[in-house]
Amino acid sequence: MTGTVYKSTGSWYTVKSEKGDFVECRMKGKFRIKGIKSTNPIAVGDIVDYELDETSDAVTGTIHNIHERKNYIVRKSVNLSKQIHIIASNIDQVFLLITIDNPPTTTSFIDRFLVTAEAYGIEAILIFNKIDTLSDQTLDDQLYLQYIYSEIGYKCLRISSTENKGVDKLKEMMVGKVSMFSGHSGVGKSTLVNAMEPSLHLKTSVISEQSKQGQHTTTFAEMYDLSFDARIIDTPGIKGFGIVDMEPSEISGYFPEFFKLKDQCKFNNCLHKEEPHCAIKAALEKDEIAWSRYNSYLKILEGDDEHYRTDTYGEDRAASDETRK
Repeated sequence: MTGTVYKSTGSWYTVKSEKGDFVECRMKGKFRIKGIKSTNPIAVGDIVDYELDETSDAVTGTIHNIHERKNYIVRKSVNLSKQIHIIASNIDQVFLLITIDNPPTTTSFIDRFLVTAEAYGIEAILIFNKIDTLSDQTLDDQLYLQYIYSEIGYKCLRISSTENKGVDKLKEMMVGKVSMFSGHSGVGKSTLVNAMEPSLHLKTSVISEQSKQGQHTTTFAEMYDLSFDARIIDTPGIKGFGIVDMEPSEISGYFPEFFKLKDQCKFNNCLHKEEPHCAIKAALEKDEIAWSRYNSYLKILEGDDEHYRTDTYGEDRAASDETRK
């Protein structure tokens, strides 16, 4: 039998059959997928072959094969730095939810996520959420970020789940597609999904006023069928987003605005740091490339996986100003 993995808890997998039935399955033995050192060989979105266990009182199954993936998106494993964690597979698009200070989403985090989406061939769309909570200052910050990413070519949406602003536009973009929602804990993923599909009643939580961080309400990645011909993969809040398996020479290729200028650099192997006649640095000095993007590029290039976990947007912007001096 063949089905799609809708939920993974690490040991059990909820599989939806081609007939629409849900079956709890285990994995048969150990799966080793060529070229992938992953902490989770089976991910939400995988198409799998399974057999029903006729000896069990409850209807369960055993997965014995994973179909070839159209794509997948990964991040560095939190506890095993040399391995990856597959967040989801067979995705049509991913929405990254961003909040300015409720909790803060850094440009470093945004850029690491976008680089990974570019590397794995998945369209990324930015959702600036909770726009109803913005002050005059944070509204300026939000519009500034939206300008940066819109100029690069990324689609951006402004949404307020509580006031139902932008929700219908989002739903239109999701029709007929498998969409993944991601972002920090507390950025409003579950609240937004509930606004689109109230019958799901996903658990939500409030932001800690002291830490300005959200609490995990989604424990495992899970796919849901929505009433408007769409499927969504809701993921646990991500604190950090470590980049894996990228050579220094290829990283700039995943920054679209860098990629457009790479062939104008004097040296083919230019890393856009100290090399003379670098087109990226020239564009930077003309403010044709955002300094926050260049700073993110340098952090990724240097393998700096620690500081991006604790930066705030204000510190990120200050770092950009300091680099320019």
